[in-house]
Amino acid sequence: MRRRNFLALVGGAAIGWPLAARAQQPAMPVIGLLGSASADLWTSRLSAFRQGLSETDCIEGRNVAIEYRWADGHNDRLPDLAADLVQRRVNVIAAVGSTPAALAAKAATATIPIVFEIAADPVELGLVANLARPGANVTGVTTLNAEVEPKRLELLHGMVPEARRIAFLVNPTNPTVAESSRKVMQASADRLGVQLDVLQASTISDFDAVFEHIAHLQDGALAIGADAFFTSHLQELAGLALRRAVPAAYQFREFAAAGGLFSYGASLTDTFRLAGNYTGRIIKGDKAADLPVQQATKVELTINLKTAKALGLTVPLSLLGRADEVIE
Repeated sequence: MRRRNFLALVGGAAIGWPLAARAQQPAMPVIGLLGSASADLWTSRLSAFRQGLSETDCIEGRNVAIEYRWADGHNDRLPDLAADLVQRRVNVIAAVGSTPAALAAKAATATIPIVFEIAADPVELGLVANLARPGANVTGVTTLNAEVEPKRLELLHGMVPEARRIAFLVNPTNPTVAESSRKVMQASADRLGVQLDVLQASTISDFDAVFEHIAHLQDGALAIGADAFFTSHLQELAGLALRRAVPAAYQFREFAAAGGLFSYGASLTDTFRLAGNYTGRIIKGDKAADLPVQQATKVELTINLKTAKALGLTVPLSLLGRADEVIE
């Protein structure tokens, strides 16, 4: 063999070796994250989700990739976004922070594993067969909002005992959760002896009408129902409540920090971390059907004492003593 031909053969082999090696490397698993809001509004939650992933040695960009699909507050976009992730053939779908996202993911696939993080009963919604043995391809984390929401109403009534009517805000584009929440809140209102005015909002432009209605309530207050749309716009809701002098309550600390009277609900950091952990475990080989639905047990009460003073309210010492955080 001539020397020139020999060198060409060796050079061609050298070029081919890395290509062959790369071809033999397994593809990086892909997580499809389906969210009702947007990335900039979920910075802290995504950090908690990635922390949960890291607990299973799954690191984004190193040994796992994440495909993000955001509905930007429009629940009607979720079915198409879920279908896109299925077409992309992701390894697992994390439908976190939204019941409509979880339902859209379940409707889109019966084979790709799904991990949800919701504030509703997944058995009642038909997402899983039961909490201990989910079956099929779906599991996740629930905050059991049906138990926490009535307590939030009791706390609001305790801070505004003179209120005879309390508005309850729901999102009509999330009818399953809205109706379930309305029932438990109505039962709680009946026990407290107050009238519950159920109001609806699905766009930011609806908020002004909501607060106009509350302005006509004598000694009124506002309880905001659990919904990803409201969570995405809790800054606007808290700001309006403060400017309109409305005692208002929601489930997440960020609402109280933004000027709402108080928040009472599960820790988002905790629930998203748990969802991330489950997603990582599935990537590592666990089956969704074998992972029991986790019930978040960490509930936080945050009171904005500065807002209470601005509203002319005296927060009972018993509530202040129970608070996880008091903002002054």
